[in-house]
Amino acid sequence: MSDVEARVVTRRNFCFAARDSAPTREWPRSATAATMIGLTMFVLVRAVTYAAVFIGFVLVYLPGRFLAWSGIVEPATAGAVQVAGMIMVTIGTALALWCVFTFVFIGKGTPAPFDPPRKLVIRGPYRFVRNPMYIGAGMTLAGAALFYGSLSILIYAGVFLLVTHLFVVLYEEPTLRRTFGDEYEAYFRRVRRWWPKRSTN
Repeated sequence: MSDVEARVVTRRNFCFAARDSAPTREWPRSATAATMIGLTMFVLVRAVTYAAVFIGFVLVYLPGRFLAWSGIVEPATAGAVQVAGMIMVTIGTALALWCVFTFVFIGKGTPAPFDPPRKLVIRGPYRFVRNPMYIGAGMTLAGAALFYGSLSILIYAGVFLLVTHLFVVLYEEPTLRRTFGDEYEAYFRRVRRWWPKRSTN
C-alpha cells in the first residue's frame, strides 16, 4: 500500500470513528416533561371552563329560574329532607367533578362533545357505569328538588335525564363506536349504561 492510499484509509477510518462516537441528539427529558405538563394544564383549563358553563347554566341558572317562577324560597330550617337533599347535591357534584378530572388526566380531553378525549376513558367512575357524569348531574338536580320541595325542579331533572339518554343513545355511543372500535365494543358489553356494576378489574 502506498503512502497516499494509507493516508486515505486512515482518514476514512477516522471519519467513521468520529461519526460513531458523536452523541445522538435527543429531546431533553425536562423539556418533554414540561411540554406534557403544559398540555395537561391547557386541557384542564378548557375542561374547567366547559364544566363551569355547564354547571352554571344547567345546574344553577335554570333551577334558580324555576324557583323564582314558582315563588319558592330557601327553607328557614333544615330538616331531614333538606339534609338528604344537600347530601345528594354534594355526592352528585363530586361525581361530576371526578368525571371531569378523569377526562383530563386519563383521556387527555374534555367532556365537551366538540373537544372530546383522545383516549377511551374507562377508568375512575367509568369503571362502574358508562355515564357517571350525567348521573351526577341528575342526582344534583334531584337533591335540589328535595331540598326546596320543588316539583318544577324534579320535573326538570326528569326531562334532563330523558334528553341525556337520547343524546347518549343517538349520538355519543355511535360516535364512540366509530372512534374507538373494538375497544369501545368490549367496554360497551362489560359496563352498563346507567345502572352501576361492580368492577371486575
